[in-house]
Amino acid sequence: MRITQGQFSFLPDLTDDQIRAQIEYALGNGWALSVEFTDDPHPRNTYWEMWGLPMFDLKDAGGILYEINGCRKAYPKHYIRVTAFDSTRGWETPRMSYIVNRPPEEPGFGLVRQEAEGRKIRYTVHSYATDRPVGERY
Repeated sequence: MRITQGQFSFLPDLTDDQIRAQIEYALGNGWALSVEFTDDPHPRNTYWEMWGLPMFDLKDAGGILYEINGCRKAYPKHYIRVTAFDSTRGWETPRMSYIVNRPPEEPGFGLVRQEAEGRKIRYTVHSYATDRPVGERY
């Protein structure tokens, strides 16, 4: 199963040159970039761990790629994403977010069915990654 979160997730993995082009696009728009990682890619898990601080003052794509590669080296079996934040008044929101690293094997999700009162049935998504404790997931 392939996690499809953020932009470009239905495409093949981006190369470093393609990542650099997206970083330059974000910097050209004045957006601040940050690098985040997780071993629990549940769709509702929007708060990933941050790699360092957001790079509000960095204007060089090479510096951001350096941080991405540092995170890849430290967490090679985690999901890593880049988020571009627009701090323009009225927007103040992430404008783009995309995955730049995936674990070699993606465990996927299961659909859990729960019967409720009456004839109601509720469904939720369970990440197979969380079956193992933190630090042992990949």
